[in-house]
Amino acid sequence: METLITTFACGMLAGAMNALAGGGSFVSLSALVAAGVPPVQANASSTVALFPGGLASAWAYRDGLQPVAGVSLRALLAVTLAGGLAGALLLLRTSSETFTFVLPWLLLVAAISIAFGRRLGDALRARWQVRAPAVLAVQFALGVYGGYFGGAVGIMMMAMWGLIDKRDLKELNPPRTVLVSAANAVAVLAFIMAGAVHWPATLAMLVGAVFGGYGGARIGRRASPGVIRAITLLATSCITVAFFVKTYLGAGHA
Repeated sequence: METLITTFACGMLAGAMNALAGGGSFVSLSALVAAGVPPVQANASSTVALFPGGLASAWAYRDGLQPVAGVSLRALLAVTLAGGLAGALLLLRTSSETFTFVLPWLLLVAAISIAFGRRLGDALRARWQVRAPAVLAVQFALGVYGGYFGGAVGIMMMAMWGLIDKRDLKELNPPRTVLVSAANAVAVLAFIMAGAVHWPATLAMLVGAVFGGYGGARIGRRASPGVIRAITLLATSCITVAFFVKTYLGAGHA
């Protein structure tokens, strides 16, 4: 019972983080691994648990949906769905040992993206104009990343979009939330059909994430973008360091 209460609370926090700026799966994945769920199954279960919370956030943000970098949301949605399916199938063919080894590096890429993505975007936009085909190609790659890992794909989207769109973080939150949900939707179906979900902990986390996702979206419409970014970066950095220590230093002392 204590484990279910903990996963419920972590689900609320993860759902709120996803609604605010992304990175919630840093928390949910960590909680499931700590509860003893194998890494690949924990990643699949985390994606399933956070999916309804993402839908709740998308509903709360529905009035702010608009194109990204001049590309229609419908086109972005199509390539994200295709990428999400490809990534999910790739994860199901990855061994737990391999995933455990690469997981800290995936987390590091996501943390670096949220830290420096906007600054890099300002520099690149001053020199190059990114056209629609390139935007769609990047979005497909993000869909693959989301279907395979799920962890911080929202942060990755915001970082990549920062390279091509001048709008503020808060204005990009609505399309980000919808497209993350799209990548997760096909991944969720693939994971359930493959029997890769640890259901007891997943259901507890799922309920918490719905409450956290809706509440976080409501807060996100009013909160300062700087505060949202700082809190997200702090949380993702701490969890990334923890996974590196556990995976490499922990193994070295075993």
